[in-house]
Amino acid sequence: MELHTMSLGVIFLSEVVGTAMLILLGCGVVANTALAKTKGNGTGFLFVNWGWGLAVFAGVLVSYKSGGHLNPAVTLGLVAAGKEEFVAGIAVSFGSVMVYFLAQMIGAIIGAVLCWLAYKQHFDQEPDPASKLAVFSTAPAIRSYGWNLVTEAIGTFVLVFVVLAAGHWGDSETATPGGLGWLGALGVALLIVSIGISLGGPTGYAINPARDLGPRIVHAILPIKGKGGSDWSYSWVPVVGPLIGAVIAGLLSGVLLPA
Repeated sequence: MELHTMSLGVIFLSEVVGTAMLILLGCGVVANTALAKTKGNGTGFLFVNWGWGLAVFAGVLVSYKSGGHLNPAVTLGLVAAGKEEFVAGIAVSFGSVMVYFLAQMIGAIIGAVLCWLAYKQHFDQEPDPASKLAVFSTAPAIRSYGWNLVTEAIGTFVLVFVVLAAGHWGDSETATPGGLGWLGALGVALLIVSIGISLGGPTGYAINPARDLGPRIVHAILPIKGKGGSDWSYSWVPVVGPLIGAVIAGLLSGVLLPA
């Protein structure tokens, strides 16, 4: 099927598969370092940074039909930037935005369930409820909702702004032909690692509403032994913060990134 003949159904499936892959591997790397008796137990934060970067790499690769958004903030950032199409043949509209959002949430839920299945025995043997929740969702190192919101907004601004900038490389006389844009999925993966290393310390860098909310819902409903609460009092921060950062990035891209 060529891009110009794609339907929203194809876009939906592509985003579900890509986001599920992202969350399975991303939550999986946290499980590997946080849960009891895993081969990677205690490996650390840098291990998690690279794991999430490579998870994005895999997710973007398998969602080529939809453009590999995998993140409502990326979708919203493209809208704020004034893009007319998400991919060839799929115009930016309320309907197409909702298809992306719904697919990303469903994919995130599926990926989180698969992660739980892969680590089921380790969840059962992990005594710390906080470690179990950390596999599914983010939490701040210092809880201060206003500042946590700022951190998430800044991190997501960097993600969306750089993704928008990368799209300009190779499309003008001032850009090196075949420059950053050709890196595609790998470039986004390295960007995720960079954000995690540089800005991930305060909140764990959700920078993706679906990445945090979908797995948090899964944590709440799955029969996880000794899981404790799902920290719903914090759950709005990794949803609202990324959306704010994405809109700002999209709006400023028209001013700071010459066409």
